[in-house]
Amino acid sequence: MQLFGLLGFPLGHSFSKTYFTEKFKAEKIDAEFVNFESDNIEQTLQVIKTTPSLKGFAVTIPYKEKIIPYLDHISEDARKIGAVNSVKVEHTISGSILTGYNTDILGFRESLLEFIQTPPTQALLLGTGGASKAVRNALASLGIEVFTVSRTPHSSSEISYDQVAHYLPNTPLIINATPVGMWPYVTDCPDIPYHLLSSNHYLFDLIYNPEITEFMHRGEQQGARIKNGLQMLHLQADYSWKLWTT
Repeated sequence: MQLFGLLGFPLGHSFSKTYFTEKFKAEKIDAEFVNFESDNIEQTLQVIKTTPSLKGFAVTIPYKEKIIPYLDHISEDARKIGAVNSVKVEHTISGSILTGYNTDILGFRESLLEFIQTPPTQALLLGTGGASKAVRNALASLGIEVFTVSRTPHSSSEISYDQVAHYLPNTPLIINATPVGMWPYVTDCPDIPYHLLSSNHYLFDLIYNPEITEFMHRGEQQGARIKNGLQMLHLQADYSWKLWTT
């Protein structure tokens, strides 16, 4: 039996195990998907490297950036983004080889283009972590100018949450790439001026648990169109599956 998995901590919010388990059952694939829930990446990677049946694993919070130094190879996209969400494992006589990829960029881009057929010229991107980096690159590839919102701006390309109100009138797309509002903290939401939103705005939340986050709910109350990250999850998972099995 082939083995696949997910590396992250914590993993109570994740649907990946359910998604792949159902996929294996529906397609009669002799495989198992396991959660590598660990707060010690080095220790867990040693287990991964010594599990001969493991062919690949997904990577989520907080390891999308932290895993890079432990990889043997990294794809050009993942190197450019600075984050990895999918790793192919190849077992050889001389040891295991880990190759990192980023399928978030593909999943987000495809999901966004279904949500907004004509992409806007500007977007606000909440968060600066690994998922945010993939989204930023996807938006840039579509010719969208990105204003990254951070609690502690470190460069001229980042703005603070206090500055969001200034950008909202001319920036219709807002993406939440932070974990704020993720289960079980479902009443939390990014600190933006929701009362300034309108039917001209699109809110895309990378979170998929809960199905409608507080961020999305508050936007919808103002007439904004909303979308969560479930389709993106499915798309990036399918891209990962192709990498792991070819």
